[in-house]
Amino acid sequence: MLNSNVPPTILGVIPARFASTRFPGKPLASLGGKPMIQHVWERACRSSLLTSVVVATDDDQIAAAARAFSADVCMTRSDHVSGTDRVAEAAAHTSAEIIVNIQGDEPLIDPAAIDAAILTLLEDPACQMSTLKKRITSQADVENPNAVKVVTGHSGYALYFSRSPIPYPRGASPVYWKHIGLYVYRRALLLGYSALQPGPLEDAEKLEQLRALENGIAIRVAETEYETIGVDTPEDLAHVQSFFIPKNVIPKHHG
Repeated sequence: MLNSNVPPTILGVIPARFASTRFPGKPLASLGGKPMIQHVWERACRSSLLTSVVVATDDDQIAAAARAFSADVCMTRSDHVSGTDRVAEAAAHTSAEIIVNIQGDEPLIDPAAIDAAILTLLEDPACQMSTLKKRITSQADVENPNAVKVVTGHSGYALYFSRSPIPYPRGASPVYWKHIGLYVYRRALLLGYSALQPGPLEDAEKLEQLRALENGIAIRVAETEYETIGVDTPEDLAHVQSFFIPKNVIPKHHG
């Protein structure tokens, strides 16, 4: 994972909590014989730009599981409202100048996607925060409020994020982009982010990234081919399980 040619200050943080309304204990759910959080950590460790990866949690079971597969662990407070707050607390314990928030419920995260988001920030000294987008090819995703859409300007910075189809197709057929929820922050921005108050747009859409836009923080967006496959429910887990079945195993015939 480590690359001596990059600054040793790029920290990947995987926030993980045991409590979940729809899927309690989700980070420890088994996939291919490993807890889901381990798959996320292993893929993050394959990034060529991250210099270290830490699991940030408030749960002793998750911490024990993470240490069992040799991950660094940062124990955090239990009263964080969002994963971003948990990531910020973990980052505050380090001297990392750039921090990547890696969702703990995406066991198929592409290391190249992580690198693309980091490079987007590194290539623009004025950029304080970056994320990813993928072109939407399914009308179902365009209309799905759980598939968050993003529109960007000519400079590559986000104009808006929404659960609604944006832009509205009144004229020519628009291109729709799905937001991939992986974030890269410069240190000062991240550590001050949780102090910002949610605004009416964030309250309406329930999208935390709108807090940045409402407070005048520009978010640069890089294009990726990575298709996010998150695990929010046990049904999602059953779907993702199929990706961890060995393809070269021929079932035995009995009788």
